[in-house]
Amino acid sequence: MSTELPLIGDYSTPTTQLSGARIGVVTFPGTLDDRDAARAVRAAGAESVSLWHADTDLQDVDAVVIPGGFSYGDYLRAGAISRFAPMMDKIVDAANSEAKLPVLGICNGFQILTESHLLPGSMIKNDHLKFLCRDQLLRVENNQTAWTNGYEAGQEITIVLKNQDGQYVADEKTLDMLEAENRVAFSYVGWNPNGSRRSIAGITNEAGNVVGLMPHPEHAIEAGFGPDHRGTDGLTFFTSVLTHLVGGKK
Repeated sequence: MSTELPLIGDYSTPTTQLSGARIGVVTFPGTLDDRDAARAVRAAGAESVSLWHADTDLQDVDAVVIPGGFSYGDYLRAGAISRFAPMMDKIVDAANSEAKLPVLGICNGFQILTESHLLPGSMIKNDHLKFLCRDQLLRVENNQTAWTNGYEAGQEITIVLKNQDGQYVADEKTLDMLEAENRVAFSYVGWNPNGSRRSIAGITNEAGNVVGLMPHPEHAIEAGFGPDHRGTDGLTFFTSVLTHLVGGKK
């Protein structure tokens, strides 16, 4: 008997070329949100594929999500050990290849992407030195990536934020480069919840296939749950990558 909880609302899609998409979700020791990410992938209409950190087979996935949690207990530094996982070697190679595998890093996944040098900068403890959990308003700064093409530029969305090491930092030259090249994907609106430089909530690589952010879109995909008990703003991350995979906006 299946123990999978039903989605609240009907997010099913007709059988199309989108239906065959396979999106990998990586699990490390200490990962917390892999099942939530897999659920979001299925809600968008794709097949979720479990990827184990110690394996070296990407299983022919079309995209990868590195979910949140506290991989390896955040020992040394958040994401610092996970970057050496065999699976990460394969993901880095695939993301940098001519095929440009789409990769989304959420919270701890974002930290792992910076440690793996797929994205610039680093993450340190929140400026107030406390764990924070809240519904967070974001502004979409770049809607031309594999993971954001379903949003409007400048659109404001509400996504769950929960982190302790969520302060994004980089030197001034890197921050200037990110802004000049339109590589800031999301900014915090209103209060800056963790002291991130220039209120940066998420960034993208130059090609637009790799995106990292601290808030958790997988927690805002179902009516009746998520922000304001009705928020589904996060679902567009996962439908955007499907659009990208079939040749839509990039």
